[in-house]
Amino acid sequence: MRVVELAGGVGGARLAFGLQVEVGSELTVVVNTGDDTDRHGLHVSPDLDSVMYTLAGLDDPVNGWGVRDETWTVSEQLGRLGEETWFRLGDRDLATHIVRTARLRSGERLSEVTTTIARALGVRALIQPMTDDPVRTMIRTDDGWLEFQEYFVHRHQEPAVREIRFDGIERAEAPARVRAEIGFADAIVIAPSNPLVSVAPILEVRDMRTLLATARRAGTPIVAVSPIVGGRAIKGPADRMLASLGHEASALGVARLLAATASGFVLDGVDAALAPAIQSLGMRALVTDTLMTDDAARTRLAHEVLEFARAIRD
Repeated sequence: MRVVELAGGVGGARLAFGLQVEVGSELTVVVNTGDDTDRHGLHVSPDLDSVMYTLAGLDDPVNGWGVRDETWTVSEQLGRLGEETWFRLGDRDLATHIVRTARLRSGERLSEVTTTIARALGVRALIQPMTDDPVRTMIRTDDGWLEFQEYFVHRHQEPAVREIRFDGIERAEAPARVRAEIGFADAIVIAPSNPLVSVAPILEVRDMRTLLATARRAGTPIVAVSPIVGGRAIKGPADRMLASLGHEASALGVARLLAATASGFVLDGVDAALAPAIQSLGMRALVTDTLMTDDAARTRLAHEVLEFARAIRD
């Protein structure tokens, strides 16, 4: 079964782990790059790296980002030299950014670089950025427009979000490999990632909605998994973002945002009462335990999502 997952950071990475267990090298993960940033002269791709480290078995289970058993010697020295260190880069993580930046400067595309690094780390699935073109997510708060990592890391997601934009999105195109994999997919999964700043940038890449609509018309099931459980985000500020931007902070609110794209929607048992309303949007609904507390839970959920996709297809 050839599977494409559209993913943000931690939630996308956790489900990708289970999907890789289920289908191995038949999995392609298309990852948001709107969160990318430049730190200390290096190109950092936080969501790409979260997915890559998780699929390589290197992820930090405590922080949910970065590499496990990390050391921070370089970051500490940067602080002594007067550099800002609110966006911390661990010593082993730095190697990834150094290699990525050097290869990008030599003329390679981000999609090519990502494939090379992931293979070196032993990842079986194909990991691809949503685009090779620069896109930056910007957040408008009462203090004005903030670069995403300034809002997310430096200000700890505290300012209320008034508006979101994706700088460069109008010129962004999906890599050729991404376009091909979507066309050949037996199932497409939208990860339990923030629908506004993780999933939305992927969907806004030029022709992405058309590619997905074409796949759906051809019979490919597109299944979205809710990142909201009981009105709260599993991780991150998705619930607060939804509310401040006028959306319902619930699984139903997320389903409304994705109804034009997805043919199936997976929600947690806590929200079972919302299933009929979600089905009224034109999507099949699956109620199950969506919390991925360990590797076994990630694999179980991935298996259930793929079985649900098969049921929609058949």
